[in-house]
Amino acid sequence: MVDVHTCRLCVQIIHAQFGPLTAAIVSILLTRGRLSFGQLVRFSSLKPSTIRGSILVLVQHNIIWHTRSEEEGEVVEINVEECLMRLRFGRFVWLTEQIFGQAAAEIVQVILDNGKLRPPDILASLSVHSSKSATVYRQALYKLVSGAYLKPSTVLWHISPRDKQIKYEAEERAKVPGFPTAKALREAREVAAARLKQEEEDSQRIGLKRKANDQLNHRSSKDNIHFRLNYEKYSIHIRNTLIINAAKERFNSGAAQVMEALLKATEPNQKRLTDVRTEPISIANIVMELSDDDGLESGLILPVDVRKPSATTCVKDYLGLLSSADNPTLAGKRAAFTSFLNSKVQVEFELIHRRLRQRVLEAITLEKHGTAGVRIVRLLLETGKMDEKQISKVVMMAPKDVRPLLTALSMDSLVSIQEVPKSADRNPTRTFYLWYVDLRKAYSVLLVNLYKTLYNISSRRQDEREGPEVKAVLDKRERVDVSQDEALLTRLEKGLLKEWEDKDEKMAVLEMRVEECIFILRDLGVFGDSDE
Repeated sequence: MVDVHTCRLCVQIIHAQFGPLTAAIVSILLTRGRLSFGQLVRFSSLKPSTIRGSILVLVQHNIIWHTRSEEEGEVVEINVEECLMRLRFGRFVWLTEQIFGQAAAEIVQVILDNGKLRPPDILASLSVHSSKSATVYRQALYKLVSGAYLKPSTVLWHISPRDKQIKYEAEERAKVPGFPTAKALREAREVAAARLKQEEEDSQRIGLKRKANDQLNHRSSKDNIHFRLNYEKYSIHIRNTLIINAAKERFNSGAAQVMEALLKATEPNQKRLTDVRTEPISIANIVMELSDDDGLESGLILPVDVRKPSATTCVKDYLGLLSSADNPTLAGKRAAFTSFLNSKVQVEFELIHRRLRQRVLEAITLEKHGTAGVRIVRLLLETGKMDEKQISKVVMMAPKDVRPLLTALSMDSLVSIQEVPKSADRNPTRTFYLWYVDLRKAYSVLLVNLYKTLYNISSRRQDEREGPEVKAVLDKRERVDVSQDEALLTRLEKGLLKEWEDKDEKMAVLEMRVEECIFILRDLGVFGDSDE
């Protein structure tokens, strides 16, 4: 079950892309949980044929899981993550064009429009007629598959991972003789999780690795494989861009160029967002990714009488900055972007992810509660639990100012309180009240609020578009004669159109910024919420 704001956002996404009938079915599933076909007919009051067609469409687009159990029979369930991921489809197409070109972007667009497709169906949807254009699209498709931007879609992807996890855990527990201990149950969960992960990895390799002399024999089998987008591969690109921007903001453009070269050199081995760090890479490999005219020396302070340093020297200096070599303390280690291992360099993803999430937390705190609120949050993050008097003394604020600020921060779940009673009766007068930052709670509440913001932005855009004057102008612009000659629009209509486009652009930019915060809090939260 999801919260009400996430539910409303998912329904709005489905309504915009699949229509009101499909959105009604999604709303029922999000509200009531997994349901059978008969229950959907009873709760929705729609025709069975309409429900059956909507379910088929949602399964085709990977939005619905379906499974069969002895107790419930065959039931369907909404994949909330897949639904929310549709907000990034435009960015996925743009990234594909930047990396592989226009042909690959068209292939990705076709797959996103259809959920999953076989290679012959992809070429047929692109209306490829000439052999030359067919060769270009086949090469682009091969690059997408070999680079893991597309992955095979099997029956396993349509079954809820939680169901498989529960099934595998039950099988592992059945192997334990007698009454299972806590250690045995934990081992059973770990074995089940490893089995589920291995199953997913094996399914992604179906039909992808063939020997050269087997290509012709397996051509027909490969044409029968349905491919879908591998969102995690695109998320890695988004994550790397955030890291490069963070390095530029922290240091300068030269450090950002070195970080970009380091990430590009290790990109083929970056498979998952759960990677703690990159594989070790030599400085020479980083230098190979840089060009001679990058001007790295401009970002370094060099002696006047020293000639222009080599690219290797500049890269070593920047890596020293990125690894906090000048601050070999615990605080310096937490602020590092890279680390050295046997004269080779690694990007510390885990440390960077946590700093990015904390930066979002501090930014929202600054917006709502000012610099004083940020000072308190940073203090509690660094020192742990403190009482009100200690906080007042350290941040150098009067108690009468700290008390209402702590209450306001607590109302937004940015800080939490821990009761420590002196006696067994838990008398409030004999109880210590310690304040601290519960990162798990804070991030979850912020994420819900960001989903609510996305829903409000989308609703505002729709209301602006459905205004009578704007709607009339937009409908007129879609006419064939007006689309060919916009001079048919009056000056007033052009003014209304320009005003609407400006508002739409601002809301699109705001939507992208909110979605970036969601990506940092949700997708980069793969290492937990502890800073230790």
